[in-house]
Amino acid sequence: MTAAVLSGRELAAAIKSETAAEAARLSAAGTAPTLAVVVATADESSAWYVRSIARATEQVGIACDVVDLGQEATGPEIRRTLDALSADDRVHGIILQTPLPPGVDAQEMALAIRFDKDVDGANPLSLGRLAAGLSAFAPATAEAVVRILEHHGVDLAGRHVAVVGRSTVVGKPAAHLLLDRNATVTVCHSRTRDLAAVTSAADVVVAAAGRIGLITADHVAPGAVVVDVGTNPTEDGGLVGDVDAASVGEKAGALTPVPGGVGPVTTALLLAHTVQAASALRRA
Repeated sequence: MTAAVLSGRELAAAIKSETAAEAARLSAAGTAPTLAVVVATADESSAWYVRSIARATEQVGIACDVVDLGQEATGPEIRRTLDALSADDRVHGIILQTPLPPGVDAQEMALAIRFDKDVDGANPLSLGRLAAGLSAFAPATAEAVVRILEHHGVDLAGRHVAVVGRSTVVGKPAAHLLLDRNATVTVCHSRTRDLAAVTSAADVVVAAAGRIGLITADHVAPGAVVVDVGTNPTEDGGLVGDVDAASVGEKAGALTPVPGGVGPVTTALLLAHTVQAASALRRA
């Protein structure tokens, strides 16, 4: 592999250090930053993620309240829980963990999360404010894409960035954040004709489609920067991305690893957002 490795671990550690210092300052002033995670699933990968968030919050001095409603929870029950947490002055950040029970719409539920406590940008109102250039928390994964590029000195102004994936969790908000950095952005999706022709014309490729090995060497230009957002579980319990790292690594100029790239930065930003929310709500 000849591509430079764009690790996210150093950046994540720096964000966590700053977050821990601010959390300590707030706690000393009488405001203990608190994150509530609402769970309504028995999915093991989701449970693993929630445990990792709880461990991370403990490391930086944030309280974490996991509200487990069970996999039989109804839409109205989830909505009432989110309404109550949004109104609770002791709670500063709220995450609605997915997947949700069959028939429960995640976006509809997310509307109940107060936007200034919406630390993972799940409420459609947050995405709308982001698109309009108003203050809002971006989805942490989308923000992690931009932060890791900036950390490694990738100048985005005037560069052509191809974002593969149009979800409201990564693709669309990442496109807005990249536009804010004066990049020229093309959003690709399942109906894009000749995906390789589009992505291989880009300076930067962001792979966020959730498909193992979707991006190969044929999809990237020599020397391109590639950000792999994919976190696809394997049968042996590991994680692989949306990028075929073996082939792309021989052609790209730089590539984020999976794991160890976007993931650690995403978690660190969730913590940072929670502390930022606590600080803002204290001033309000």
